[in-house]
Amino acid sequence: MRIAMFGYQTWGHRTLRALLDSGHEVVLVVTHPGSDHAYERIWSDSVAELAEKNGVPVLLRNRPDDEELMIRLKEARPDVIVANNWRTWIPPQIFNLPRYGTLNVHDSLLPAYAGFSPLIWALINGEKEVGVTAHMMNEELDAGDIVLQRAIPVGPHDTATDLFHRTVDLIGPLVVEALTLLSSGRTDWTPQDRSKASFFHKRSVEDGNIDWTWPAEDIARLVRALSAPYPSAFTHYRGERVEVLKASVSKGRYGGTPGRVFIREGNGVVIVSGAEARRGRDHGLVVERVRLADGTELPAVEVFRSMGGYLAPHP
Repeated sequence: MRIAMFGYQTWGHRTLRALLDSGHEVVLVVTHPGSDHAYERIWSDSVAELAEKNGVPVLLRNRPDDEELMIRLKEARPDVIVANNWRTWIPPQIFNLPRYGTLNVHDSLLPAYAGFSPLIWALINGEKEVGVTAHMMNEELDAGDIVLQRAIPVGPHDTATDLFHRTVDLIGPLVVEALTLLSSGRTDWTPQDRSKASFFHKRSVEDGNIDWTWPAEDIARLVRALSAPYPSAFTHYRGERVEVLKASVSKGRYGGTPGRVFIREGNGVVIVSGAEARRGRDHGLVVERVRLADGTELPAVEVFRSMGGYLAPHP
């Protein structure tokens, strides 16, 4: 099949690599210009460079809404468009242009976690599995009929970085298999159950600001979700920003005010956590390793030397 590809960052790069290796003909690539957004500098393998190295024409666009793009697409005569990690809405005159429509690849198990940063949000929320979905694009973002899905389990110590590497490896085989199904003439795809849909916004650095009224289990997952190279979860202690690099749920239950630097346990320092902390029925968060504002990484026991004081969302 003749394929036009819309994609960005490593997700798009893996998709294009699979298409180039598949025996299909990639006739046009559309990708975004580089960005300074904190989350878009991560996993930033260049789709444009890969396309150019393989002699595929490239268009750089923030939005696919100009006349030149439509002309180039019509001239390319794609049988299908394949999209992965395209960051803005694709209008119907584009996604309906090819005879097989547009196949979108999204790194969640749709209909849950449509939108942005699905792996991070899924890990924060304690999901037992994550995955990748290939679906047909329609006018609602990430809502089209499902062609294929592949899932992996989430382990108790997995970080978002671990999950990224395992899910990104699913992309190539998933795309190739979905294209085989499309070219066979099948159209009996699985509609999404919209009653189970959820849609998440693009993350910003401020989303890593720890809310100590969350249960310790949730905060521990937030810390794992914001593993390097993502911007770390953070809080403030005595007016200074402190990034939390490693944390776990306490064995004991501790009562008081959320954010209180309370007691040593194991290799770390317990911070009182949870909206019901005043009742003394909740576990705390054992902070084990931190990074200071100057970039120094230290065991938490070397930073929280005296018990007392509070961790807070602002200086």
